[in-house]
Amino acid sequence: MLNVLGAEIDKGLRIQLSHPVGHVITLLISTMMYLGLQFVLGQGQLRQDMLPQTLVAIGAYWFLQYAGLMMVADLIEEQRAGTFAQAQMSPAPPWLPMLGRLITASLFGLAVAAVAALVPTVVAGITIPLHWAGVLPALLLGVNALAFTFLLAALALRSPMIGALQSLFASLVLLLNGSFLPLSFYPDWLAVLARLLPTTLGIEAITQTLFDGRTLAEIWTGGTLPWLIAHTVALTVVSGLLFVRNRRQALQEPS
Repeated sequence: MLNVLGAEIDKGLRIQLSHPVGHVITLLISTMMYLGLQFVLGQGQLRQDMLPQTLVAIGAYWFLQYAGLMMVADLIEEQRAGTFAQAQMSPAPPWLPMLGRLITASLFGLAVAAVAALVPTVVAGITIPLHWAGVLPALLLGVNALAFTFLLAALALRSPMIGALQSLFASLVLLLNGSFLPLSFYPDWLAVLARLLPTTLGIEAITQTLFDGRTLAEIWTGGTLPWLIAHTVALTVVSGLLFVRNRRQALQEPS
């Protein structure tokens, strides 16, 4: 089983690293877009009171975006080539290749987000304080983003419009998760809607621990941490059940 898992991770990383130019160009555009928008929103200056929080948020978006692209692209390629059913005929459990893909997506998404965040950190001199209380919200944020990535993978098995759906969801996350303005700037009704999207609650919990100095107990009693856990669990269960159903239906269809 470990050999199958390792082979799946190695294959995914090799595929992505074989086309570095595209990733470099995308990263440059993404970081310049972030700095440019912050310059416009700051009315001609980069506001140091907003940059650290928005950098955390857009880092989460970059992680979600690239992890989702990897998962969806692999499944679409297998379906178009008619090799999806063959790939499921391994003696290993059917969940093992998908676990390998999730690990690959998380590794690549994390690397991309770290590199992309490094550019505005250096250019704008952004400093993000580190506290142990932020570790748990960061881990939950990662699981939350990967659960949504798995949901996209489940939709990719059945929906020919998955490319458009992924772009739509990614755009909503980018606009509302705090990548441009911290959540505290939103009207109450918009903040409620934003919290329904992946990454938003995780970002809110992280910013409360890092920038407001709150403890885990305080963000628990404040409601942010319980809602983050509930959102993550619900998203994980829904994506898992949907993937099992759509995988079964995809295997029953003639290739």
